[in-house]
Amino acid sequence: MGPAGSRVQVWDPLVRVAHWVLAACIAAAWFTPSGNPQWHEGAGYAALVAVIVRVLWGAVGPLHARFSSFVRSPEKTLGYARLVVSGREPRYLGHNPLGGWMTVTLLVVVGLIALSGWLYTTEAFWGVAWVAAVHEALTYGLLGLVAVHLAGVALASYRHRDNLVAAMLHGRKRAE
Repeated sequence: MGPAGSRVQVWDPLVRVAHWVLAACIAAAWFTPSGNPQWHEGAGYAALVAVIVRVLWGAVGPLHARFSSFVRSPEKTLGYARLVVSGREPRYLGHNPLGGWMTVTLLVVVGLIALSGWLYTTEAFWGVAWVAAVHEALTYGLLGLVAVHLAGVALASYRHRDNLVAAMLHGRKRAE
């Protein structure tokens, strides 16, 4: 444990850049659904690259980037959720169990959106209604997940006196 107010590096540059690139790509894709297909598809492919990079980094990156350090069992995650509801959840230096599963879920959903979007551009699936419907449903689901993610960030920031948005910019958090 460091001196009062000391900060430790938690999020490495690749995690932070991938996070913000993914957020920007999602916003760009959302605001260019049909008006400019080149921008929309470009944002989708860039989001897919960010997901692939993040997944690879989650396997080989530093401690707090690795999925093995923050993806907990369902039992531990539900136990943590009960502690959140009661207002007694512990602070984590990296992702908490709910944040870990949210990270995985967001990456999977963005990957599926990119896959369905790509399928829709292929000759075999161009104009196929169910592909368009899946793509659209996943994007609305993603918006809901983003809202829950932002609410979780706000709650954890408030409860643990951590500015998680700033931490995702500079990479540092208050020492334990």
